[in-house]
Amino acid sequence: MLYESYIHPVTILSTLPSAGVGALLALMLARQDLSIIAIIGIILLIGIVKKNAIMMIDFALDAERREGLPPREAIFQASLLRFRPIMMTTMAALLGALPLMIGWGVGSELRHPLGITMVGGLIVSQLLTLFTTPVIYLAFDRLARRVEARRSGRADVRDAGAPGE
Repeated sequence: MLYESYIHPVTILSTLPSAGVGALLALMLARQDLSIIAIIGIILLIGIVKKNAIMMIDFALDAERREGLPPREAIFQASLLRFRPIMMTTMAALLGALPLMIGWGVGSELRHPLGITMVGGLIVSQLLTLFTTPVIYLAFDRLARRVEARRSGRADVRDAGAPGE
């Protein structure tokens, strides 16, 4: 409802697998089991990564609608202008999870999986989603334009969404 589209929520959800993969890889590298605490960390991680994607997509859609920018320029501008807030959120969560990951003392074995999943998932998801989100946004936008062109009955569907329109 927020985006008046079925495509853009899928774009946002496309960022989540990289977070889960990063968390699971970090658990495997640390030789930790997937415990309830690790699953809680993955759920927390999903919220952070989803929020970062929403910030980028929402800004791009707003630039398209209000400023009339083409999708490529809108997502480029969104990536540039939302980079700092996305990195601030990620670094705050990552630095907050480091003590959980490397801490010791009473109960540290319970907190380790939480820190490991958060740190591993944030690192992998940030490395991937900063690059893949704009690509997926543009691919889904092009797909939506093709579907819209087919519905409207245009004869030349191949050129729908091509640069310069």
